[in-house]
Formats: sequence, C-alpha cells, structure tokens
Amino acid sequence: MAHPSQLGFQDAASPVMEELLHFHDHALMIVFLISTLVLYIIVAMVMTKLTNKNMLDSQEIEIIWTVLPAIILILIALPSLRILYLMDEINDPHLTIKAVGHQWYWSYEYTDYENLEFDSYMIPTQELTPGQFRLLETDHRMVIPVESPIRVLVSAEDVLHSWAVPCLGVKLDAVPGRLNQTAFILSRPGIFYGQCSEICGANHSFMPIVVEAVPLEHFENWSSLMLEDA
Repeated sequence: MAHPSQLGFQDAASPVMEELLHFHDHALMIVFLISTLVLYIIVAMVMTKLTNKNMLDSQEIEIIWTVLPAIILILIALPSLRILYLMDEINDPHLTIKAVGHQWYWSYEYTDYENLEFDSYMIPTQELTPGQFRLLETDHRMVIPVESPIRVLVSAEDVLHSWAVPCLGVKLDAVPGRLNQTAFILSRPGIFYGQCSEICGANHSFMPIVVEAVPLEHFENWSSLMLEDA
C-alpha cells in the first residue's frame, strides 16, 4: 500500500499492473528526452549570436521534425494498445465475484457458490485495533486465491461508485442497472487496499475495499467456514 512521502506507484500485485508500471517508465523516459532536447534548443537559441542560414529554410529539417514526432507517437501508442487489450482479456476465470456498491458500503457475492455473500463496511476509527489503518479497514474482506484468474462483476444499487484497487491496476465504474467486468491474477499473497473512486455522496470517503490474497487451500478453508455460518 502507499506510504508517506511516496512519489511513485504502489508495488504491483498483478501482471497487468506490472505492465502498466513498465509502460509508465517507458513513456516518462520519452517525455524526459523530449523535454531535455527542447530545453537545449531554447538555451542554444537564446545564448548564441550566430545564425545558420541553412536552418532558415531547409526541406530536410522540416521532414525530420515532421517524421520524428510521428515515430515517437508510434513508440508510445503500440505498447499502450497492447496493455489495453491485455486488460480486456478474460480467459476461463476460476472464480467470479460480483461487487455491488451501495451508499456507503460494498457487498460481495461469490457466484460460484450457492450462499456465499456478505456486506463489507468500514471499521470505525474508535473500533480499530493496533496495526489497522484508519479509513481503510473493513469488517469483511474480499478473500481470493493467488495465481488464479479472477473475474469481478461490478455494479451499483443507488448512485455511481467506482471499484478501485491500485496494486491490482483495477479501476472500474459501478453504474446502477449496468454490469461491468474486469479480470486479474494475484501474483503474491497479501492484503491490498482500495477505495471508492467516484464521488457518491456524503460518506464517499468511508467505503474502502480490502482484497486479501491467500493460497488456494486457505481460500477453501475460508469459504467452507463462511458457508457454515451462512
């Protein structure tokens, strides 16, 4: 999760987020090189008193500064399109979870099980135990197995919400009457935090998302206990 004075993104917990981080670094390096070149040209034009007559009207230079930006845009667009298609790819998910946004909490339904569903409310500050995070902890976590394709169906019951977990590279709008879907694979066990990312009313800041990734055998034990309590 994020920590104080952090400048970059959170550590990736899914292959898609790793790709997004690599693309960010790739695009940022191109922007840095362009900025450096432009700054050098500005300084050179201001500082020098000489004029190159061949640069005042040169067909070759005009071709270069037309073709070069096009090549740079292609170098940015191709990796971007690749990641865009990867994010939309859903192949044989092992588990499907429906997340429904309410004012102001989330409810989760594991559609592969008969009666496995629960509501997830934020834990009030006065009820937090040592080590828990204010405004981020919930009374029920969304537990999923690691290294398994997970499909999440997102909708809302009342107003617009947004199901977002930065570590997973997931941000999906929850729209009443509409079902959006996304997929991801958790590459390591851990607890990953997110929040509603669409202003949805007075308590918008108080509907966090907690995803807990566990090994498959632990997930099976957890699901058995939840079904027994249902």
